[in-house]
Amino acid sequence: MTERLSSILKHLTPGSSGLSSITSKNADDVVITLAIRTPLARGFKGGFKDTQLDYLVYSLLSKVIEKSRIDPQMVEDICCGNVNDGKAAYLVRAAALAAGFPNTTAASTVNRFCSSGLKATQDIANQIASGSIDIGVALGAEMMSAGGDRLANAFHPDVLKNQEAADCMQPMGQTSENVGHDFNISREMQDRYAAESFQRAERAQKAGWFDDEIVPIATEVKDPKTGEVKKVVLTKDEGPRYGTTFESLSKIRPAFPDFGDKSTGGNSSQVTDGAAAVLLMRRSRAMELGQPILAKYVGATITGLAPRIMGIGPSIAIPKLLSKFNLSIDDIDVIELNEAFASMAVYCKDTLKIPHEKMNIRGGAIALGHPLGATGTRQIVTGLSECRRQKKKILLTSMCIGTGQGMAGLFVNEQL
Repeated sequence: MTERLSSILKHLTPGSSGLSSITSKNADDVVITLAIRTPLARGFKGGFKDTQLDYLVYSLLSKVIEKSRIDPQMVEDICCGNVNDGKAAYLVRAAALAAGFPNTTAASTVNRFCSSGLKATQDIANQIASGSIDIGVALGAEMMSAGGDRLANAFHPDVLKNQEAADCMQPMGQTSENVGHDFNISREMQDRYAAESFQRAERAQKAGWFDDEIVPIATEVKDPKTGEVKKVVLTKDEGPRYGTTFESLSKIRPAFPDFGDKSTGGNSSQVTDGAAAVLLMRRSRAMELGQPILAKYVGATITGLAPRIMGIGPSIAIPKLLSKFNLSIDDIDVIELNEAFASMAVYCKDTLKIPHEKMNIRGGAIALGHPLGATGTRQIVTGLSECRRQKKKILLTSMCIGTGQGMAGLFVNEQL
């Protein structure tokens, strides 16, 4: 681990000179012309608890057409990140047709656990860059209220003979406790970090910072006691808990006592329902169509690591991505790093020497929620909105991934 850490820090030293390269504007750049998301609703108890995945995707794709005013005939492919629903490919294709896309617009789903939304974005961007398509939509959507993605059965005995393969069976809470134990991330460090996340989300929500990224979604909610069904319109995130403090979080019992005593329901990401989408095309096409260019997609990368400490994935993926573009952490203005658990967020922040004022400025998944397949796209939407508010240029997004992986994406805001 010492050699790996040295390699990480080598790529994070100041003095990189890749900014001019990634901020240049060329006709064949892949750009984002729309970035929107649904409100994030509490799993099992919130406004989307009775909403089906196909309806959520249909609603958001309808908003994509409405907000962008693009002719849906021009959109060639739609890729949706989703983790929990094995039938998502059926649902997304049907939802796209119902939303107004023609049958000539293809659709698919992708699942790389918590990075699925970023993976969908990368897939569409790569198709555009290679000339396979001109215009596509990437989104992520997750209905965690519908249930989890845990394996019903253990792996085959021959597979389990390999320890790291067996470690892929570890619950995410156990991997968080592993990170806390292995790297001395104390309960106090985790609770203090989580309190800051809640407080940032509260400030951002009260100030209206989320308003330009969220589109209202009409749905129905069933009263669990009376059975009455009410029509509602969701307009804001349900995760932020106003008034959260370190002291209040420190009173919460450990969530995974079989594995450790540091991770709790207060310093771990919330179970959440939600979706987010970005519209991508070549720069020349966007200019031809008069589409507003929000940002340039620069690139993304993936890495692997030991499954039992999967949470530290961003600490490996981020240096790998920065090294590809000759950048350092100092070159990045806004960082959206998914807070799967406070243990991994603290580790990644400290190991990469990320200034906290640049990271998760509006709070992260601990306060807002983590709809697995949607998070990778939600981070892009939130990050670009924050870049727009601050008039900052360079956005970096990253997340850990179950089974021991990490992913990171790089974008240039052009809304200055």
